[in-house]
Amino acid sequence: MSGDKKIRLAVFKLSSCSGCQQQIIDLGEDLLALTGKIEIAYFLEASSKTSPGPYDVALIEGSVSTPQEVELVKEIRENSKIVVAVGSCATYGGIQALRNWLDFSEVKERVYPNPDWIKALEKSSPVSDYIQVDYAVSGCPANKVQLLSVLKQIIIGKKVYHREESLCQECKRKGNVCVVVTKGIPCLGPVVKEGCGALCPSYGRGCYGCFGPMVDPKPETLSRRFEETGVSKDEIVLRFRNITGWSEPFRRFVKKYEQR
Repeated sequence: MSGDKKIRLAVFKLSSCSGCQQQIIDLGEDLLALTGKIEIAYFLEASSKTSPGPYDVALIEGSVSTPQEVELVKEIRENSKIVVAVGSCATYGGIQALRNWLDFSEVKERVYPNPDWIKALEKSSPVSDYIQVDYAVSGCPANKVQLLSVLKQIIIGKKVYHREESLCQECKRKGNVCVVVTKGIPCLGPVVKEGCGALCPSYGRGCYGCFGPMVDPKPETLSRRFEETGVSKDEIVLRFRNITGWSEPFRRFVKKYEQR
């Protein structure tokens, strides 16, 4: 997409907390530095002034949780050259997907005073379940440095690439003592992607997997390590069911593990 013409950028929100949109805004001067190359045509979190598509790049935050959102993502895809899923809700289903493990009718009854008013899908899903996604930047919230890197690569017409390592690598770079080895705390570090700066392990807590699974994560092996340190089956299930628990590798593992 290199050239003199500005790239038309749109940012859309589905079911989410808006935290990933805040990460975009928090780019601050780094984002402003790109204004010579991009036109922010649609971004309601930042401005009520909007322009209709088509767009060159669409960033989508949030999971698809309602019939209206299904239609919206299809419309975004039709009107955008490149679609980027931003954050773990958009890439894996996020917190909303926790209800996917339960009977949705019961969930509505327990949460809402008038459940019949709720028009939502049975399951909360990642954007890629409904449309083709060109690139994904996971995280809860997404890493703004990774997101900026993706935008810059798109602007210059380069094939997008960003490093993928396990969270354990970040811990080693920071000199953190392993909480699994030294404290027996369940930590998903060996099976999930880096990007948060090893925030939780840096404070002596186990990782919850906000950035999602690595390629071929081998959760079975990690679960055996947890069992050796005395972690209960229920706690292991809850750990893998967390923020990115609806990702295909973790979902497949949990279903198999619960049947043991």
